[in-house]
Amino acid sequence: MKTEVGKFPKLVVVLVGDRRDSHRFIDIKLEACEKVGIETLVSELPENCTEKELLDVVSSFNDDKDVHGIVVQLPLPQHISEESIMNVVNPEKDVDGFHPLNIGNLAIRGRKPFFIPGASKACIELLLNHGVEIKGKRVAIIGRSKIVGLPTSLLLQRHHATVSLLHAYTKSPEQITSQADIVITDVGIANIVRGNWIKKGAVVIDMGYNEIKINF
Repeated sequence: MKTEVGKFPKLVVVLVGDRRDSHRFIDIKLEACEKVGIETLVSELPENCTEKELLDVVSSFNDDKDVHGIVVQLPLPQHISEESIMNVVNPEKDVDGFHPLNIGNLAIRGRKPFFIPGASKACIELLLNHGVEIKGKRVAIIGRSKIVGLPTSLLLQRHHATVSLLHAYTKSPEQITSQADIVITDVGIANIVRGNWIKKGAVVIDMGYNEIKINF
C-alpha cells in the first residue's frame, strides 16, 4: 500500500462496550487491513461512557492527520445517539459511508460520495462478479436499515434497477418478492423468506446476521 500511495493509510475503529458480534466484525476488518498494508488502531470505550466522551474521541481522530479512516462500530449503547456520532465523523474519513453527506451524495444522480457503505458495495460486486444483470431488473429489498438496506437500494438505482424497499409495514410482501428478479434480505431473521415467495430463476442474497441451530 505504501508503494502505491506513498504512505501507510491508517484506520481507527472506535468500539463502545463489549458485544461479541462487534468484536467479530472488527476482527474481520483488521484482517482485511493487514492483507493490504493498512495500519489499524482499535480505540475501546466502556459501555457506560457518555455521548460527549465518544464525540470527543471521534473528534480527536478527525483532527489527527495520521488517521485516514474512522469506523465507529455499530450498534452503540441505547443512551448514545448514533445519528449524533455519525454526523461528527469527518465525511472524508467516513469509510463506512454513513455520514449524511455521503449518503446524500449517493442518493443524488451525478454526485460522488467520498465512501460507499461496504456491505452495499459488496452486494453489487457479488451480483456483477456472478454475471447477474442489474440494469432494468426488479429488486426487492427486505429491510431498510441505514447500514445495508437503504444504501443498497440507492446503489442499485445507480445501476438502473427498479427497487422496492420492504419493511415491517409493507402489506403482502410475498406479492412483491414473487415478481422480483433479485431479492435481498437485511433483517437478521432466519427463514423470513419462504420458497413460494421467490419466482423461478430469481437471485436471493441474505445480508443479515443470523444464527441457526442445527441438530446433528
